[in-house]
Amino acid sequence: MADDQQYDYDVLVIGAGPGGYVAAIRAAQLGLRTACAEARETLGGTCLNVGCIPSKALLHASEIYEEAKGGHLAKFGIDFAGVALNLDQMHAEKAKAVKELTGGIEFLFKKNKVTWLKGRAAFQDAHSVKVGDQTVTAKNIVIATGSSVTPLPGVEIDQKTVVDSTGALALPKVPEHLVVIGGGVIGLELGSVWRRLGARVTVVEYLDQILPGFDGEVRKESAKLFKKQGFDLRTSTKVTGVTVQGDKASVQVEPAAGGEGETLQADAVLVAIGRKPNVDGLGLDAAGLRLNARGQIDTGHDFRTAVDGIWAIGDVIPGLMLAHKAEDEGVAVAENIAGHTGIVNHDVIPSVVYTMPEIAGVGLTEEAAAAKTAESGGIKVGKFPMMANSRAKTNRDTDGFVKVIADAKTDRVLGVWIVASLAGTMIAEAGIAMEFGATSEDIAYTCHAHPTHAEALKEAAMAVQGKPIHM
Repeated sequence: MADDQQYDYDVLVIGAGPGGYVAAIRAAQLGLRTACAEARETLGGTCLNVGCIPSKALLHASEIYEEAKGGHLAKFGIDFAGVALNLDQMHAEKAKAVKELTGGIEFLFKKNKVTWLKGRAAFQDAHSVKVGDQTVTAKNIVIATGSSVTPLPGVEIDQKTVVDSTGALALPKVPEHLVVIGGGVIGLELGSVWRRLGARVTVVEYLDQILPGFDGEVRKESAKLFKKQGFDLRTSTKVTGVTVQGDKASVQVEPAAGGEGETLQADAVLVAIGRKPNVDGLGLDAAGLRLNARGQIDTGHDFRTAVDGIWAIGDVIPGLMLAHKAEDEGVAVAENIAGHTGIVNHDVIPSVVYTMPEIAGVGLTEEAAAAKTAESGGIKVGKFPMMANSRAKTNRDTDGFVKVIADAKTDRVLGVWIVASLAGTMIAEAGIAMEFGATSEDIAYTCHAHPTHAEALKEAAMAVQGKPIHM
């Protein structure tokens, strides 16, 4: 390591989101001199500060509020009167959770001796980076700058009337009518929060179905459930403009295929059409790095870029833009830098939508699995409705189903899709099974505790062979 002393650090990670902070901690644990550059006042990136964590705080709180307010608990003998919303307190509790978690990462940095370099980072060359007004050198540099909201051309986000996901987490009052542009995960989750708190919610989606990328049947079922909850879903519809007057907005929409337009009046508009990699101002040219056609940084399976000593992980590289994917890549890249073997199985990364019910999937959709196995014998699909699960029935929590997709020839599980109140937690079992190369029979013959929601996965696996017990 003697020649490495010419560098200030063995590893410099740019960005302290789920990918970056995990990479930095893991590198330090492996004995490498590690620094992490982060411009935010707090660690944790989008996810902890203005993403996954605060949105879950509001989803959880709004869910409890709706249960109490809507009289849903009366059937269990719990009668409420005078249930009222204290939105300021709801926001305060959200902020408290965020503060605890971002502070927790700061503690972990200190514990693992990771140096936090505060400021925005820009490459000077392949081994030196300017952070704020100091320049540091590192033998290895990991780009983990994440992603930010994709703007909608011609629509200006003022974070008051027209908001992005960050603004939608902080609205000071419940809008009477919220128009959500984009029927993906973020739009549906934040739309759910404000609908439960009393807003009328209209979702405008350009494609013919909500939740792009999810299994077809799951998309249909979800749309049905959201409509039942009172969402107005406008699919195959495009937004042509948004104009703000005072504290109101007019949203111009028309059919995606062309045709007569109309104007929706709204108190708030949420733009949630996707996210794009954060590469602006990073000085990639100075480092000798080029972007691919989608504005991402390409890497090999070990997360090396085309430039020696520069690595990249998370939302800036191809793949699902998910915190847990970035975290796994963070561990893997640190292990690769340290000379170990770090790998991420990108075929087994779960996706979860934290609405009610939750929607989760891992592996291939039925459509993708059928296409992939068309030459080799096709697929077998087993389904089990939550309606027939005893715990769900007892809890009066019967929306959704579990679906297991297996290779017809080998019986190996290719994908699992779940719509259920606990789908996000249930999907973990499917992930473990697939990581071990399980067949549907393996899941079907594994004893599951009774009565639990998880039994529905066992029954769906039994249904692949055509023989569930409880339906």
